[in-house]
Amino acid sequence: MLPLTNRPRRLRSTDNMRRLVRETRLDSNQLICPVFVSEKLSGRSDVTSMPGVAQLSLNDLRDECLLIADLGIPAILLFGIPNQKDELASQAYVENGIVQEAVRAIKRAVPDLIVITDVCLCEYTSHGHCGVVAKDGEKFTVLNDASVELLMKTAVSHAAAGADIIAPSDMMDGRIGAIRSALDAAGYDQIPIMSYASKFCSAFYGPFRDAAESAPQFGDRRAYQMDPANALEALREVALDVEEGAELLIVKPGLPYLDILWRIKERFELPTAVYNVSGEYAMVKAAARSGWIEEKRAVLEMMTGFRRAGADMIITYWAKDLAVWLKDL
Repeated sequence: MLPLTNRPRRLRSTDNMRRLVRETRLDSNQLICPVFVSEKLSGRSDVTSMPGVAQLSLNDLRDECLLIADLGIPAILLFGIPNQKDELASQAYVENGIVQEAVRAIKRAVPDLIVITDVCLCEYTSHGHCGVVAKDGEKFTVLNDASVELLMKTAVSHAAAGADIIAPSDMMDGRIGAIRSALDAAGYDQIPIMSYASKFCSAFYGPFRDAAESAPQFGDRRAYQMDPANALEALREVALDVEEGAELLIVKPGLPYLDILWRIKERFELPTAVYNVSGEYAMVKAAARSGWIEEKRAVLEMMTGFRRAGADMIITYWAKDLAVWLKDL
């Protein structure tokens, strides 16, 4: 038994005291809000599987970004939905594509808002895969090098439109180095790359595919996304991306991969984001609507867990709600 003089003293458990000694802190400045903009819309269109999330028209995008900035959220992650899709994802890299036009509109309206553009081909391909596909009957192959060429063009077109950060999410081999070289050659050497360096083939992406209209029309993405069982593979993938020029990292999904997030932050010491993905969001929303859990408490607990596990930034569909809730804590 410890002598009385050496016993740790208990702190009185008041709200102010808990705030004073709290080890892990949440702040609106750590949030990134995903935004979906559609070339097909003239107004907002709610995403049924993600209550509170909507696809936006270009006209609605300005007001949404003004609101996000007014709430103190510093950044958005922008996804585009084109009018037309084809096998070569041609609308991903045209000068007047939906993301390119959206970036210009945001920068005119809210110039200080950080615009991170998702660089992938799945929203733009007619088959819904993240790269160029060669198909032979029921079998298909994603052509890595041909896909990387299109990703390079897409990244440069986003930078030319005014994107602040480029975020490749495709998981093709060698794409970070190729995109870095393409950006540098085009005069965008100051634009950082935020790599989805650790992106697992997850069951938690379903509602996102509704929002982005990007579900694969055949097969799945196991050939180029990571096996959920492989932690060391994730570390190797991150090491390759860092070597190729990634300055910021993303772990996706969030809740099942806190161990991966911790390892990556500890080993690489780079600014690291966690993506609190659509399935995680939809599960909590559904449970809260049924009265099984209290949404606000559950969300704050999850976000604290992400921060405690090493996340510097949290990409979450609750970003706007959190910005309001955090003011009252």
